[in-house]
Amino acid sequence: MIVFGAIDFASALVRVGKFLNYHVTVCDARPVFATRTRFPDADEIVVDWPHRYLDSQELDSRAVLCVLTHDAKFDIPLLERALRLPVAYVGAMGSRRTHLDRQQRLRDVGLTELELNRLRSPIGLDLGARTPEETALSIAAEIVANRRGGTGAPLTGAHTPIHHDAPRSVGRIGEVA
Repeated sequence: MIVFGAIDFASALVRVGKFLNYHVTVCDARPVFATRTRFPDADEIVVDWPHRYLDSQELDSRAVLCVLTHDAKFDIPLLERALRLPVAYVGAMGSRRTHLDRQQRLRDVGLTELELNRLRSPIGLDLGARTPEETALSIAAEIVANRRGGTGAPLTGAHTPIHHDAPRSVGRIGEVA
């Protein structure tokens, strides 16, 4: 998990990311915010422009990218690259109005509708979150639902599987292959 933007919400997301067993990196271009004091639970703290740091990484389909920067000068170059990578999840924080503006700016730099459809924004599931911790839970819930094929809908009254993992093959009695 790479969290871009060393804001208060990022601190809560780092803690939730660690709880979910991610290796968590915080990246922000502002050294006054990207500090070990503010993010004691992060595995790595990187002071660099987000898009430049992303360019230096080799990411695969397990990586999740959470863009909390709230600033087009960081968001647009970062998302232009992120949405073209084979990562599991790309989410960006912001209002619905910010999202519409962001989408247009990304179209203007050449992203296709298929690439734009990969962006989860506003980031997270609708839990009615208000605090940084509730927002982090909302983001984590969306990441898990995306990874496991969940809908994010309540299980009460639903007729969908509770567990979406592929069934494991079973060998002899009691052995799981």
